[in-house]
Amino acid sequence: MRSHLSFFTFLVLTSIFGLTSCTSIFTGLYGVKKTKTIDEKTIARYTKRYNIPITDSYELDTAYFSYLFSLDTTKYKSQIKNHYQPLQALYYCKSGQLKSFQVNCYAGGFPNLKWDRNEIMTTFPPKQQAPIDSIVTLETQLKYFKPLSQTSKLSIESYDYLIIVYWNRFMGRQSKRLIHFIQDNSKLETKKKVKIIYVNTDNIFAGQ
Repeated sequence: MRSHLSFFTFLVLTSIFGLTSCTSIFTGLYGVKKTKTIDEKTIARYTKRYNIPITDSYELDTAYFSYLFSLDTTKYKSQIKNHYQPLQALYYCKSGQLKSFQVNCYAGGFPNLKWDRNEIMTTFPPKQQAPIDSIVTLETQLKYFKPLSQTSKLSIESYDYLIIVYWNRFMGRQSKRLIHFIQDNSKLETKKKVKIIYVNTDNIFAGQ
């Protein structure tokens, strides 16, 4: 499993930057670090650094990738690729429908991913970036989130929108910037109740 995910991580990074032999050079310029297993204490330290409320923090269960690849990889190849990217923001409405999907490999930009390209972040929810799909429902997403020791109980019925942000340590400042953009974008909605939850993906990419 570890060797498979190590190669898998390389493929993900290649899809982010659209590179092959030059990937190691460009990942350094983007601030990408080597993947490694981290504990809850480390996750908590990075939540402070990235301005993430620890009470809204989760870790992605390593079984999530197994779920993705249990789907029809011929029929849903591009959708599966989008959902295994390390940086994502998924906007679900109260009924559980995915309304906006932000993914690193659609952001473009150098030396930072341009999350607001084409001014998509000027509205709430953001304008279309990655194609919307229905292969991962909100219910399924939540099933693979492991709360940390300080995570508060979540009542999704209390909110009109639930934003799920996938972040990690190894993507460095790109994680921090995504979080900043999503937090700013959520402030555009002043009438409906919006909740952001933050899901760390370091250990699933480290192969644990």
